[in-house]
Amino acid sequence: MPKRLIVIGGGFAGSKIAKKLQNSFHVTLIDRKNYFEFTPGILKSIVYPNKVDNIQILHKNYLRNSNVIVESVKKINDSEVILENNKKLEYDLLVIASGSRYNKPIKDMLAVSSVRKEEISKYHEKLKDSGSVLIVGGGIVGVEIAAEIVSRYRKKIVLVHSYSRLIRRNSREASRYARKFLERKGVKLMLGERFVSEKEGYFMTDRGNSLKSDMIILCTGITPNSEFVDSKFLDDKGFVSVDENLKVRDNWFCCGDTAAIDEEKTAQGAEKQADTVIYNILNHEKMRKYAPQKRPVVISLGKYSGILEYKGLVITGMIPRIMKSIIELKTMISKKL
Repeated sequence: MPKRLIVIGGGFAGSKIAKKLQNSFHVTLIDRKNYFEFTPGILKSIVYPNKVDNIQILHKNYLRNSNVIVESVKKINDSEVILENNKKLEYDLLVIASGSRYNKPIKDMLAVSSVRKEEISKYHEKLKDSGSVLIVGGGIVGVEIAAEIVSRYRKKIVLVHSYSRLIRRNSREASRYARKFLERKGVKLMLGERFVSEKEGYFMTDRGNSLKSDMIILCTGITPNSEFVDSKFLDDKGFVSVDENLKVRDNWFCCGDTAAIDEEKTAQGAEKQADTVIYNILNHEKMRKYAPQKRPVVISLGKYSGILEYKGLVITGMIPRIMKSIIELKTMISKKL
């Protein structure tokens, strides 16, 4: 009799593991949402809301031999997953792939696909009606959303970033290109300055500057969805600690954004980690080590430009933008096959 495998989380890692193993185990996918979402495409959807349909697929449509439960996890123990509704599910193997969360609307936990689309549409309407937009955070997410907005709308856009250069985890060449692109489009950059508070519609920075804006978008990092995991399994930032085989303990694995792995939190990385977990579940006598590594980073800058960086090579312009569209298309097709 196949073992009972529970996968918590239906993002890039969790959805892949559940799909690949559904014919070998009794798989149950538990997710707060009833759909998989190509999260990198959400930034574009805020500007082009009709795009949401292209980046979502219901879990039940690709997990035909799995049990899908749309619910939050309250707690896990040695043998059970306890849901928020207090229902208990027994398991033999557990995979924690619960991902992370950003500020709305970039990566939200709305359970139903249609509600998510409605929310994106509301953000789009608010964006259209706003004369000015304040973006807090100049990492990849902040840069991409600024580029999407400024490429379509004539808005007064201010981007506040606490570091001296944009996308600081990338090379200086990539950072310079992103800066020139945004400044050429009219985005005001306030670098080396931290957003600290909001009072009566004014946004204050640590340098004492006061900003007035119709809309604010926070792009200041991720928080792991690990609140249901005992703190003894977490690092000091709340990520789940794993060994070189991506195991947490004897019958627990963890991968994706939730895992304390020293590499960029990317969709590609999550899927590569999922491959290791799949292999190790199927080959538990001789497991494979996961080796964190630098992976290609593709940043879109509106409809016609982008940045590709890999091992010191930086390519800018239309090619990276096309590549990102191909990655999205390939991901969504793979879910349907």
